[in-house]
Amino acid sequence: MTLTDTHCHLADKLLTAALPDIIRQAQAQGVCRFIVPSANSGDFAAVARLAALPQVYPAFGIHPWFADTADETAFDMLAAQLERYPQAWVGETGLDFLHAADEAAKAVQQAVFRRHLDLAQQLGRRVIAHNVKSSAALAAAVKHCGFTQGGIVHAFSGSLEEARILVRLGFKIGIGSLLLNPNAKKAREAAQKLDLQDIVLETDSPFMLKNQINTPANLYRIAETVAALRGIPLAELAAATERNVDILLS
Repeated sequence: MTLTDTHCHLADKLLTAALPDIIRQAQAQGVCRFIVPSANSGDFAAVARLAALPQVYPAFGIHPWFADTADETAFDMLAAQLERYPQAWVGETGLDFLHAADEAAKAVQQAVFRRHLDLAQQLGRRVIAHNVKSSAALAAAVKHCGFTQGGIVHAFSGSLEEARILVRLGFKIGIGSLLLNPNAKKAREAAQKLDLQDIVLETDSPFMLKNQINTPANLYRIAETVAALRGIPLAELAAATERNVDILLS
């Protein structure tokens, strides 16, 4: 049985010092592939270095928390990285209205996200989309840009209906570490009730776990939780989610 962590920040300083051990620990749990996004232009180089590893699939983008840094220089750097790495996705990008100070900040996030979508559409790349309390605006941006390449809406925390809207727009739904909180009712409902062909698994390492550093090895626990919620064998869940990742990577 193998698994893919479809969202892990292996270039983050919390992980880089022990990265060989972290990868070995993940592999011992069956986690053998890693999609590694950047958070801003400052870590493009670190993600690019990881792209030399055969099990790593890179993504380059600017996280909505850093949308105010997405000037023309940053987008020139992004375009150059995507040209240099034809296998790379666009991300992490997206919207986070929980962390937007006001309507002006939301507008900046939306403008930056639309530029990512336009670039991804132009280059035929998948997108990794961050989405916190912004599902309607995210869907509207995808429609506005005519984006058809698909990708992953990661660390999903919205409603089942929001998830289904995003699936209809061509995205897989990233089910992640939030499931390890038994009170995460919306995330658990999505993990349980979405069609199996519409979900992928992730940790969002090194984040999402209180008072500890998250690592890709925890994907096994997430997979176990999803399988239990759906009442299916773990091997069946793993095979299905790996097929979904294979489609995205093809």
